[in-house]
Amino acid sequence: MKKLVVGLAALAVFATACGAKGNADDADTIKIGGNFELTGPVSAYGTAESNGAKLAIKEINEAGGVLEKQLKYVELDNKSDTTESASIATKLATQEKVSVIVGPATSGTTKSATPSVTRAKVAMITPSGTDDSLTLDDQGKVQPYVFRTGFQDSFQGVALADFATDHLDSKKAVIIGDSSSDYAIGLTKAFKDSYEGEIVADENFTADDTDFNAILTRIKGKDFDVIYMPAYYEQAGLIIKQAREMGIEQPILGADGFSNQALLDLAGEENVSNVYYSAHFSLNNEEKNIQDFIKAYKEEYKTEPDAFSALAYDSVYLAKQGIVEADSSDPEEVAKALEKITDFQGVTGNFSIDENHNPVKSVFVIELQKGEEAGGTEVAPK
Repeated sequence: MKKLVVGLAALAVFATACGAKGNADDADTIKIGGNFELTGPVSAYGTAESNGAKLAIKEINEAGGVLEKQLKYVELDNKSDTTESASIATKLATQEKVSVIVGPATSGTTKSATPSVTRAKVAMITPSGTDDSLTLDDQGKVQPYVFRTGFQDSFQGVALADFATDHLDSKKAVIIGDSSSDYAIGLTKAFKDSYEGEIVADENFTADDTDFNAILTRIKGKDFDVIYMPAYYEQAGLIIKQAREMGIEQPILGADGFSNQALLDLAGEENVSNVYYSAHFSLNNEEKNIQDFIKAYKEEYKTEPDAFSALAYDSVYLAKQGIVEADSSDPEEVAKALEKITDFQGVTGNFSIDENHNPVKSVFVIELQKGEEAGGTEVAPK
């Protein structure tokens, strides 16, 4: 019995090491895996991304598929849980034998799935994992099977610092950040490292705070041009409301964590003016491919797409391009091809993949006036 257990264990290791090699080119279909947060605390993100991914799969198949084969989408729910995400990544790679995995949506679930896809040698494309460290290991070496479609946090911070200087003529800034969030800490560091003006105050709160009057009272008497607020919409909405009600009218800059209707609901639309945030996607972009995507999404789901669905839609098309350029559905060949992709034409921007598996793309800074999108500015990487 002991020998049998050892034998089975060895077989399991062998299967894992072989990864999805079994996804041979002579199969009738090419499998693409989906590892998304379909239930749990961040299911709004995962569900939107699932919709975007499925729309892309449908379009690709209707257009004739890839390498003269239809794509078969295999999607599993990671329940917004890191352990579940790792288990699903293993299942998709070694049991379902997918050629590439799209997802997860968040940095935490992406990080937990990384050892699984690395062992199986199957590429994973996270649409919206923005933590800088996702594509690098502890020694700073690139993770060979981890890619992303959205820009990383540090680039958002740099872009917003450039925007404050170049477009708002800002020379003095106040920072109000969430000290309990790695997301906010990373954004703050990037902004500080890039901002050409003076930081006159650096205030912090934690995720459980709801009363920000003490912070706002301290900054109200200071001389500054903009407030930089790296935070999610839950706290940002309340801070915007309380700041405007105290008569603090300077422009407020935030990152993609502002991108949710709840920001407007919490702040009150009448208070959301002179607010700017970095975004992956804009419904008001008039480019044809973007308007075509919006039209198709609305026809499929009877609602408008958001940035998360757009990023997942691009991730599937990026996977398709990897398969085409590899001229193979073999996972290792697809991963090698993804590393070399240039001039990808997406609805979240046109980009190439850099040496650290990040997209080199512009940030779109959206302007909100009275709660409505009033304009946008493209900030390109310098």
